[in-house]
Amino acid sequence: MATYTHGHHESVLRSHRWRTAENSAAYLLPRLTSGVSVLDVGCGPGTITADLATLVTPARVTALEVTAEALDLARAEIARRGLANVDFAVGDVHALDFPDDTFDVVHAHQVLQHVTDPVAALREMRRVTKPGGLVAVRDSDYAAFTWFPAVPELSEWLQLYERVARGNGGEPDAGRRLLAWGREAGFSELTATSSTWCFATPEDRAWWGGMWADRVLKSEFAATAVRTGAATEQDLRRIADGWRRWAADENGWLSLLHGELVATA
Repeated sequence: MATYTHGHHESVLRSHRWRTAENSAAYLLPRLTSGVSVLDVGCGPGTITADLATLVTPARVTALEVTAEALDLARAEIARRGLANVDFAVGDVHALDFPDDTFDVVHAHQVLQHVTDPVAALREMRRVTKPGGLVAVRDSDYAAFTWFPAVPELSEWLQLYERVARGNGGEPDAGRRLLAWGREAGFSELTATSSTWCFATPEDRAWWGGMWADRVLKSEFAATAVRTGAATEQDLRRIADGWRRWAADENGWLSLLHGELVATA
């Protein structure tokens, strides 16, 4: 696995806990039915996992994370919702500890952009999927993010993020590559789509801009940027101020593109 660029600071979890199956996996939902078993790779704090478990009950969902500490975040969310059909596993998507043909659906949200070898990861996801089952992945494409007004610090943030993410062994523009990676992994039946998140209301701007202002200063991304010499603490403070300035602008608008792929095993 590559180093996880974001880390698990509260400012990161603030955004990850906002994610639902509806706003982050809508491309997959029409293909899910009761009784379908699911592996959720890189489940994070478990909000999408919990939604998937509710949709496919009485079948089981397995939540996978790379460390026990990260998996505990999902355990807490599943316990909070009182769900009884979720299992938990620690593992590496490059070498999953499951037999061949185990799951009906293998899902990963914002995972392939962070792994060392996304093609190998897709092959492994395919291996543990039953014949005719589905592998479903969704990833951001940072270079395709767009916003208004043209706050210079946001452009600086984007360049810095891509530098840090690639330095960690990831590919922040993964969204546009999913179809190619899927073909290279050996899938022949693929459906590639895209969708966006948009933040334009005063409330949404305050939440998203404030969250990224905090992440720029306090998350593992910030620590890595300073440690590697990609940015100084002064640079980070200036970028954080830019996020806050964008959030306060009544004309502020931001759209984030995500690539999506559903591949038949």
